[in-house]
Formats: sequence, C-alpha cells, structure tokens
Amino acid sequence: MSAYQLVHAHPQFYVIHKAPGVSFHREDDAPGLMDALRDGLQDDALWPVHRLDRITSGLIVVARSQAAAAELGAAFAGREVEKYYLALSDTKPARKQGLIKGDMDKGRGGAWKLCKSAANPAVTQFFSHSLAPGLRLFVLRPRTGKTHQLRVAMKSLGAPILGDALYGGSAADRGYLHAYALAFTLAGEVHRFSCLPQWGEAWPQPALADYLAANPPASLPWPVL
Repeated sequence: MSAYQLVHAHPQFYVIHKAPGVSFHREDDAPGLMDALRDGLQDDALWPVHRLDRITSGLIVVARSQAAAAELGAAFAGREVEKYYLALSDTKPARKQGLIKGDMDKGRGGAWKLCKSAANPAVTQFFSHSLAPGLRLFVLRPRTGKTHQLRVAMKSLGAPILGDALYGGSAADRGYLHAYALAFTLAGEVHRFSCLPQWGEAWPQPALADYLAANPPASLPWPVL
C-alpha cells in the first residue's frame, strides 16, 4: 500500500490522500508521510500546515511556498477551513445527531478524555446513519482542532470508532476514520476537495458513495454555533 495518493497539484499547494497507518513525521527509522511526499513528488519545498493521526486516512493540504504555508496555517488555526470526516462504528450511539463539547485532558496510555468543563473545549458536530446491519456511518464536523478530538468524541457517544483500539473500538483491519472533505480560501480563491476512502474492508460500498451523493456533508443542516 502506498503512503498516499496525489489528489490535486496547485502551484501553491498539493492535496494528498493519506493512507491509514502512516505517521505524519519520521518515527525512529521509519519514514513518515512528509518523507514519502518529498521522495515521490521530487519536491523538497514542502510545508505542512495541518496533520492527521496515524490511523486516519484522507485529505491533507501541503503548502509549496512559505507564503502559502503562512496563509493556510492561519486559516486552519483560525478555524476558517471547512472539514468533514467519516467514521464507522459497530455500536449504536447514545444520540443519532448533535453536538459534543468539553475540555480534553490527557488520560492513560496516550489517550485523551472528555471533561464536563468547557474552559477551552473541543467542539464536534455529528450526524449518524445506519448503512448496514450493525454498521453505522458518522459524518463529523470538527469546529476545533484538538488532538484525538474525533476519536474521543465518538467514545463519548458510546460508539467508539471501529478499529480504534486505544479508545475501545472493536478489532478491524484499520481505524475507520477518514478526512473526507475540506474547503479553504487561498489568495481570494475558494478551493473544495473531497475523496472517498480507498483503504479498508468495512467501508460499505456502494452504499457509502450513494449516501454521500444524496447527502453532501456541506449541505447537511448543521446548526449555527
């Protein structure tokens, strides 16, 4: 399995489809995604502006200039980028849609936990839909960018992500969290991208593609925060 697929090449950025199980940066002797990109794209002038967890597949934007990196980095930091994720769980959630909000503290073994306080909260909106018996799709919209935010949010619903062992998910061939779509503005131009997951035995194709075609995440009735 390749570490990535190239989705789009722009003079100021690349959009990459990251494979699951790939770390963003080098770990010990194992090359990371940025190493693979520099080798595969034959381009050393790359600036990361956000990242995905090792288990997560999907869209990543990598800047090709310092100016683009500064503008994109500010957009991500300022929560001006629209981001939509897909997740699968084999457990019915406590709620089928809504808002998950709370501070996050470090737990044990590298995990994080959701708190009842809200001084600097992680905020996630979600819709869920049963795509197959015993398999539920979640469309997640993170409104903040905390470490492990979506994985913790899913656990808090009583529906941990399939394959996410750290947060109590059932065993699977991968962690079923995917960065499906994003939209951002660069130099006054709006860019929108989406990509279906390509890796994983449990994605319910073609039911997943049919559902997303009929219910584009950007068109779902997300409440105003």
